[in-house]
Amino acid sequence: MAVVTIKLPDNSTRELAAGATVFDLAASIGAGLAKAALAGKINGELVDLSAVLVEGACVEIITEKSPEALEIIRHSTSHLMAQAVKSLFPHAKVTIGPAIETGFYYDFDMDKPFTPEDLERIEAKMIELAAADQKIERSEMTSSEAVALFESMGEPYKAELITDLGVERVSLYRQGDFADLCRGPHLPTTARIKAFKLLSIAGAYWRGDEKNRMLQRIYGTAFVDKKELEAYLNRLEEAKRRDHRKLGRELDLFSFSDEVGAGFPIWHPKGAMLRTVLEDFERKEHLKRDYEIVVGPQVLKTELWQRSGHYENYRENMYFTQVDEHSFGIKPMNCLSHMMIYKSQLRSYRDLPLRFFELGTVHRHERAGVLHGLMRVRCFTQDDAHILCTPEQLDAEIKGVISFVNDVMAIFGFEYEMELSTRPEKSIGSDADWEQATNALQSALRDSGRPYEINEGDGAFYGPKIDIKLRDCLDRRWQCATIQCDFTLPERFDLTYVAPDGERKRPIMVHRVILGSIERFIGVLIEHFAGSFPLWISPVQATVLTVTDNQVSFATDVFRQLRNAGIRVHNDFRNEKLSFKIREAQLQKVPYMLVIGDKEVDQGTVTPRYRDGKNLQPMKPEEFVEFVLQECSQYK
Repeated sequence: MAVVTIKLPDNSTRELAAGATVFDLAASIGAGLAKAALAGKINGELVDLSAVLVEGACVEIITEKSPEALEIIRHSTSHLMAQAVKSLFPHAKVTIGPAIETGFYYDFDMDKPFTPEDLERIEAKMIELAAADQKIERSEMTSSEAVALFESMGEPYKAELITDLGVERVSLYRQGDFADLCRGPHLPTTARIKAFKLLSIAGAYWRGDEKNRMLQRIYGTAFVDKKELEAYLNRLEEAKRRDHRKLGRELDLFSFSDEVGAGFPIWHPKGAMLRTVLEDFERKEHLKRDYEIVVGPQVLKTELWQRSGHYENYRENMYFTQVDEHSFGIKPMNCLSHMMIYKSQLRSYRDLPLRFFELGTVHRHERAGVLHGLMRVRCFTQDDAHILCTPEQLDAEIKGVISFVNDVMAIFGFEYEMELSTRPEKSIGSDADWEQATNALQSALRDSGRPYEINEGDGAFYGPKIDIKLRDCLDRRWQCATIQCDFTLPERFDLTYVAPDGERKRPIMVHRVILGSIERFIGVLIEHFAGSFPLWISPVQATVLTVTDNQVSFATDVFRQLRNAGIRVHNDFRNEKLSFKIREAQLQKVPYMLVIGDKEVDQGTVTPRYRDGKNLQPMKPEEFVEFVLQECSQYK
């Protein structure tokens, strides 16, 4: 009998009959593994359990404990959802339904919009179909056969996808009476789908193009078991409670107005104070690290944006205007002005590195569909800096930025992850420059000792970058800091320095931000702290409260004393019950309430009360000032 020999992850080998499948391998190892098996991996490629083994292959069995399991479960669940939709709404046309980081979605072409009640019906149908234990089977056919099949099924989107693939053969997956174009792999049966929830409905253009038909997208999530699903749903509820758009209104930090325009935040006094505290912190931290503060204009001639490559590669994200018959671009980035500052005089190698820092407000034309509170806006401020250095200084400068990021994230208590994003398809510059820039970033990452991932093809159009994604208290990732290595723009703008040998040489430019968009970072802070900011960044650090009108004179003196000492303080001298005023201050998440009654007036003291209800001992106003300054000093 013919056999095949395969290798297992522990480097042991096993012989099976020719034609054996991944499932047969799992069964040969043990009944428990066969029961737990979801899919397989042959020579590093994910495959179905039905995949046939080949001689000499390295084979791994995928179970619920494998890191790849969740994506397979979610992809299979998206097909289950599409099957349920087709069962309930036969005229719906299916398009695409991938697994995503938080679950899955599927887009449908429907004349009638889905309703929340429809989601309940679809989910109930999914439960029914999963319980039916339908076998999920893979098959292959020629592209022309597949096009004819989907056209006969009334599925033009699938036929279009197959035609655009331009391949000879495609794979399909069937379960019951439902068939879908897909590479796979998938679970062996619908019964292996155990824990899922449909979450929301949204609009989406076919292939993301606003010129195409608007489709209806159903989002859902799926997990290995119901315990993990329940934990995730609880996190979603907590995220709703912490939603920065909701808290921004309640805490009176910022607003948006249709009269102003979508994506343009309006900062109220407390929100503006929060920004000011962060920006002052930024200035101080940059000056400590030998950055020089600069300021560039909001608009620059279009010719400059053409020279930089932004006009060709980034034009759809920019705004343009006419001034004195000249075309100008409103800046989406700050780098051009910083290069003009560099060019304003002859530079020597002794002058380098130069580190130009600007809290620069930029404008970017984001599509309406992606705007999201402060997280995605059309006008925002970056803590932007550009370092111009010699090739010999590049490694130290990149490491200096990584260290800067580490220091700042530690102050806010954020853990973070790092990615190296490489050259995208739409880019400028030579292969040699890209290779040198990528190697420089990768070397600095290796020396930092921190783990990192490679994000292929997601670099900036002018250079590769390190993306730093912080993790909040709900374990969500937020893109904030970035470090970009650029050999190209110094070439385009003819930036030079005089080297030790007297020759003119080209500097290297490092683009970097630490917090990134101030707007986004504030949005993250609001949700991370649920609006209860640490004392040092709280827009209001204390509120002075009176029990009756008898204490207003002394309370006014206390208020002025605190304000003159630099404490961000409000007062509430209204003729209201003390419990009402305390409750309002707590809802505003003010860290300290200073209660002043007749006893405090007689003793010349205040009684601090923390926002969680804890009372401190009475103290003199100057003692409270020292107490606040001491608590804040640990962050500075």
